[in-house]
Amino acid sequence: MRRAVFPGSFDPITLGHYDIIERGLTLFDEIILAIGVNAEKKYMFSLEQRKQFIEEAFINESKIKVMTYRGLTVDFCKRQNAQFILRGLRNPGDFEFEKAIAHTNRKMSEIETVFLLTSSGKSYISSSIVRDVIRNGGDVSELVPDTVRVK
Repeated sequence: MRRAVFPGSFDPITLGHYDIIERGLTLFDEIILAIGVNAEKKYMFSLEQRKQFIEEAFINESKIKVMTYRGLTVDFCKRQNAQFILRGLRNPGDFEFEKAIAHTNRKMSEIETVFLLTSSGKSYISSSIVRDVIRNGGDVSELVPDTVRVK
């Protein structure tokens, strides 16, 4: 079984994430959407909300599991018997950042990182932009799955 972990804070999940996940489903038998927990970070949405947004977005997809974890992503991958880490790239800056992490992960384990380029129509979307739009009362309906409801 080809199992991949797609790690992130998903605060919140965006259509850019969704794009990578949908396309990743054609490459892997199972994708674990792994919500990392970082005590140092201030989140807009609670862990439970973020998990619920993702679970509802993929409710009919049997190849998706949603889990949370603390610590190193490679350690989580080993515990889940995942051979791959799935990451999305929006721009050259993402590539440079993700490349350094991928090299480090590879040095620490046998886990391969697979990069997918975000579709051009979604490459501008980031969780930080979504959070800023939400904070300022804007409409995020074109940026996030329908399951991300902001009241």
